[in-house]
This record gives sequence, structure tokens and C-alpha cells, in this order.
Amino acid sequence: MLNRDACRLCRIDLSHVSVTRGGQEVLHDVNMHIHCGQLTMLIGQNGAGKTTLIRALLGEIPYQGSIRHEDGDQHEVPHLTKGYVPQQLEFDRDMPVTVRDLMAASFSKRPVWTGISKKTDEKIMKALERVHAEGLIMRPLGRCSGGELQRILLALAMEPAPDLLVLDEPISGVDENGQRLFLDTVNELRFGAHMAILMVSHDLKLVHEYADQVILLDRSVLVQGPPQVVFGSAEFGSVFGKRRERAPLWK
Repeated sequence: MLNRDACRLCRIDLSHVSVTRGGQEVLHDVNMHIHCGQLTMLIGQNGAGKTTLIRALLGEIPYQGSIRHEDGDQHEVPHLTKGYVPQQLEFDRDMPVTVRDLMAASFSKRPVWTGISKKTDEKIMKALERVHAEGLIMRPLGRCSGGELQRILLALAMEPAPDLLVLDEPISGVDENGQRLFLDTVNELRFGAHMAILMVSHDLKLVHEYADQVILLDRSVLVQGPPQVVFGSAEFGSVFGKRRERAPLWK
């Protein structure tokens, strides 16, 4: 189990963040905050700027405004450790590569073909145990299901233990059992490490069930708060109006 005391972060504040790409303003005056120990879910229609916001948070693209990482005394945290899980792992399923091989390549500077040390093997097993995937260690990557691959990516993102974990639609295309196992595992890690987690999702039912905070984005933050507040807002009705006409998605 990861140590809650290892977390240095209290919150991440985005103040007046804007991003312009190709002469077009993709994000406009974004003001939001992500708290440690909470699962914050980012929702919005396609083209709302969710991926751009993630890339700005990860420091991959330039932006205007400020993104500040603060500890409990409101002092800025330098050298923030970030973990990232993409929507899917792109690879050749016919490659003769096991889960152990993939993780060893990430955890050790030593080429995998020269052998994997006992120390690296122990590190791999501990990482997989955190996400309930230790039984996959010798399985070829091509034989792993979508949900299993996402938990493997989650194990990689947790080493070293991040202050901020970003999950970019990590359960898109995963079956319901795999979705819930992934989210339950994320909750365990959140409580154990007390990190800040931002997850993009289009599944509003799971968002309502699992999120502590929800951010509705449409180039700018329309509304932020607990799920019941965001889902009951006029802004949510404007963005997802046709869906709200149906029975509530979370029942």
C-alpha cells in the first residue's frame, strides 16, 4: 500500500488558462481546481477542449495564465510528479512481448534482452499487485483484454507514485466489469496515496457514481462541483439536453 504521507500536494489551481492552436482559441479563460485525495472527472462534448486541457496540465503544450501546484500551506510544490494513462496502448498484438517485458523496459535502464534482475522483478510484482493484476505478469500483451491492459498502464503510471494522476478516457471500449474493476482500483489508490486524480470520461452514469467533483468543459469551465450539483445545473442541461430528457442515467 502506498503511503498517504508521501503526497506533498494539496491542490492544483488553474487560473485564467487559455490555449491557442493554429490561430484558434481552443481553451478560453479556464478557472478550476483539483484537490488531493479526490477523483475529479472532466466531462464535455467532443471538441470541448478536454484533451488540450490535459496536455496543458502535463506541460506538453504552451498556455497563457497560470497552473499552480500548492501544498497544505499554500506554498508552490516544485517538480510535480505526474502519472498518465492514455485511452489505449497502441502496439502490435503479434509481438512476443509479455507484461513482464513491458514493465521491465520501463522500470530498468538495462535492456530486457540481457535479462531481468530480481530487484526489477520484485518491483514489477509490487506494481501489478497494487492494481490487482499480478496474475498477468507472464501473459503476452496481445492476449490481455482491454481492461487488463488499462490496469497494466495504471501500474506503470503509479511508478513512481505521482502527485497528480491523469486518466484520459481509460475505460473507453472496456466492458462493464472491466470498467468497474478499473475505477474501484483507482479509488483504492486514491485513498492509499492521497493523490490528485483527473479523469476524462463520456460515461455519465459512472461519472455520477464515482466522481467526487465534476468539471463540465466547453472551451471554458461551465460549472464545477459535486456530481449532483453539476448534473442538476442549467449548464449541464444545455450541453447534454437530449440526454436529460430520458430517465436519470445513474439509476
